[in-house]
Amino acid sequence: MTKKTPTVNTANRLVCQNKKAYHDYEIMEKLEAGIVLLGTEVKSLREGRANLKDSYAKITRGEVFLHGLHISPYSHASYDNHDPERVRKLLLHNTEIKRLVGKTQERGFSLIPLKIYFSQGRAKVELGLARGKKLYDKRESMKRKEETREMDRLRKQRRES
Repeated sequence: MTKKTPTVNTANRLVCQNKKAYHDYEIMEKLEAGIVLLGTEVKSLREGRANLKDSYAKITRGEVFLHGLHISPYSHASYDNHDPERVRKLLLHNTEIKRLVGKTQERGFSLIPLKIYFSQGRAKVELGLARGKKLYDKRESMKRKEETREMDRLRKQRRES
């Protein structure tokens, strides 16, 4: 009788994403960071109960912290539940942090969390180095998106007829 080895799910399982960030910011580069969580926070994330809206990352004293991330309290916890809005530490290499310090001190760059997901059982945050869009940039990107939709619609109609 052969022994079966457990299969490990190496696929990334998305918990939540910040779709509004792509509308409000121009994403220059992306990077992955680990996140320090409590047990009830991990369980709540596995249920998909998180919100990245209005969250941002900030570098203080050589460490990166995530502000404004809302992880709902775990429903089955009793007395030992977490604060939903607490500041959470992100795990990055020192070289990455030093590079980010230089970039964020430039005019107009911010660190914005784009999505939270599980990779090989560990919670990860995808950070985007972003520059805020002006109103006319937002209008232009919406116009471009609408034009591509219209082109796709016309192509589909042409194929069907």
